[in-house]
Amino acid sequence: MERLKQRADFLAAATGIKVPAAAFVLQARKRADEGPVRFGFTVSKKVGNAVERNRVRRRLKEIVRLSDPTSINAGHDYVLIGRRAALTLPFERMTIEFAGALRRAHEKSSAGRTSGNTGSR
Repeated sequence: MERLKQRADFLAAATGIKVPAAAFVLQARKRADEGPVRFGFTVSKKVGNAVERNRVRRRLKEIVRLSDPTSINAGHDYVLIGRRAALTLPFERMTIEFAGALRRAHEKSSAGRTSGNTGSR
């Protein structure tokens, strides 16, 4: 897993699929290459002071680290935008929400690809 660090990469991911969850919003975007998966993490000042933002960011990073590698597609960029609820939600619930958000993002992505093929014979 690589990290997203450039602002342009975060902006590109924002144009992709968005899947909301209680503790975060997952943004997913398929890149043109099949390189390693990349993750970015962001937590705005609305969430709280620096200590709280860093705690949310650490929890999000740990969720990604512990996630099932088979559920993450190569050649994708993912951005997790932390919400204030990530401070109080149980960690187990956040991991379940992350797995569900990944699944929904991949379903939306595959539905978007096949929707152009409907109606033709």
